[in-house]
Amino acid sequence: MTTTTLAVLVPLLPFLGSAAGLLLGRTAPGFVRPLAVLPTLAAAVLAVLVAFRQGGDEVIVAATQLTPTGSVPIYLSLYIDGFAALVAVLVGVVATCVQVYSTGYLRDDPRYPSYAALVSLFTSAMLLVVYSGDLMVLLVGWEIMGICSYFLVGHYWETPEARAASLKAFLVTKLGDVPFLIGLFALATDAGTFQITGVLGTVASGGLDHPTLIALLLLAGVAGKSAQFPLHTWLPDAMAGPTPVSALIHAATMVAAGIYFTARLLPVFAASAAAMTVLAVMAAITMVGSALAALAQDDIKRVLAYSTIGQLGYMAGALAVGDRGAAVFHLLSHAAFKALLFLAAGAVIHAAGTNSLTAMSRMSGLAKRVPDAYWTMTVALLALAAIPPFAGFFSKEAVLVAAEHTALGERDVAPAGAGWTVLVAGLLTALLTAAYALRLWLRTFRGRGAEAPDHGRQPIAMTSVLWVLAIPSLGFGLTAAYVDDWFDGHALTPTLTTAVLGTGLAAAGAAVTYAVWRTLAARTPAAVPVPHVAHPDAEAGQVEAEALRLPHPAEDPADPGRALLGPLHGPAADGFHLDAVYRAAFVRPVLAAASLVRFLDREVVDTYVRAAGDSAKGLGWLVRRAQTGNVQTYLSALLAGSVVLAIAAVALANAVAGA
Repeated sequence: MTTTTLAVLVPLLPFLGSAAGLLLGRTAPGFVRPLAVLPTLAAAVLAVLVAFRQGGDEVIVAATQLTPTGSVPIYLSLYIDGFAALVAVLVGVVATCVQVYSTGYLRDDPRYPSYAALVSLFTSAMLLVVYSGDLMVLLVGWEIMGICSYFLVGHYWETPEARAASLKAFLVTKLGDVPFLIGLFALATDAGTFQITGVLGTVASGGLDHPTLIALLLLAGVAGKSAQFPLHTWLPDAMAGPTPVSALIHAATMVAAGIYFTARLLPVFAASAAAMTVLAVMAAITMVGSALAALAQDDIKRVLAYSTIGQLGYMAGALAVGDRGAAVFHLLSHAAFKALLFLAAGAVIHAAGTNSLTAMSRMSGLAKRVPDAYWTMTVALLALAAIPPFAGFFSKEAVLVAAEHTALGERDVAPAGAGWTVLVAGLLTALLTAAYALRLWLRTFRGRGAEAPDHGRQPIAMTSVLWVLAIPSLGFGLTAAYVDDWFDGHALTPTLTTAVLGTGLAAAGAAVTYAVWRTLAARTPAAVPVPHVAHPDAEAGQVEAEALRLPHPAEDPADPGRALLGPLHGPAADGFHLDAVYRAAFVRPVLAAASLVRFLDREVVDTYVRAAGDSAKGLGWLVRRAQTGNVQTYLSALLAGSVVLAIAAVALANAVAGA
């Protein structure tokens, strides 16, 4: 079988599995789990075969015209370079892990068939984005992911939080997709094609007439999809969905799409120094702001959500200094340990028997109760904090090295100012990341909250996936010296300067956090649980673990984040009030305009419509009153009318004669 045929099957198999799962979900529920896992697993295996055949240094290109458009044609095409081959393997592996994990996590969920089908469709759409060689076909996968995220984030639609989160995710990403679509059309107009090879050829020959405008329009879509400032606000709220969905979105699909798109079309962005500077500033604000917000969250999933935003900022920073190899390397590394973090958090939540127990201030005794989650999450947090030799250390160092080279003028792809911006923000974020990673570990596994009921060991489908993902979280970074061919031939090994600075700052952040936690723990008594009462609406085997005598998280005296942030804690916990700014700047004016339009429609337009109707009714009433049925009345009226007409005619004739 040819490599092209294998590549076509990679996104096709999950799509077929999704369609079959939806069709058989009600009539043959026994096939749902195999149809969820096996097509995705087969796609992952085929993606590995495609990667081996591609070899890292050979671009696979194949195309057939989809339809003539009269101007710029659209092609069904493949464009598989080293980046595409590796990212497809990543998507397949993580999606398979999520599907296997979900068979245990959602085994009693009545909507599991539709959930599994949507996850398969989500996977297929991302694989289409990865392999597509035509920007319009890529856009199809891009938008399918948006609608899948809407349904998956809102899976628990009975809760108002899930409904609001799904709507917010959809609208905020669409806010970026509108300029993104305009940018794609502008790019195709300048290049004369939607084909990626044609676009890159046009850029290389200097044929783009509006590089800055196109790059900025495209960056709006990237910011929405990959949760970059200022369109990142949807991602923390998306935690209302099932935890495996969070793992899929944060690790391998939706948020990775924007970074991957920018990496694939990096020459388009690099053609504009202004666009690269904007990207650098956006990445720097995203990194630092999200790390501060993560340090103030009490919900374990929101900490991980802000962590994802910050790590995506690292990737955007690498792209801003012109090194897509470092960006994609960190994308791959981050996918492994972030998927592991979310799935381990899901095991913690599942152990409590309820999807609502996610506050770290309410956790206690989890290290012994969920040992698999404890050990694997420890590995993932060490990778997140970029502690050597874990994967995150090598990939984060690749980003810092790229920023250092640009700042010192050793690379001229981007302005030196962009390099300094990314380098300083990256080092500061390294300190903050280690701080909130250790804070999460301490409060989750060494916390003194009121212990939730124990529901026994987790299903093997869940725990086995955790250990599978722990392997790349620990060892993937060690491949940095051997995968240069897959990353444009750029070296990804750390340098002494950034390694010492980055690791030293991470160690300092962790040390200060631990010291503060020890001090606060010595002063604060453990929480005391109140007698547990099962919630009357809970399903079999589930409990409500919310009735605990605890301080409000914002006032928890044992939280080291509160002590470290000081007066910044309140704003950071609320995402620096960016949602409030949006409400004041956009939502309220739109609602006011809608109220004005409604007033004009009801009080002005409807008034004229009603007046026209009343006038017709009044005229009809007069005519109706004249129809008496009396012949003498009709003759009298006719005679009177004739006399009036005669008088008028005589008067008119005299007037004409006198003139």
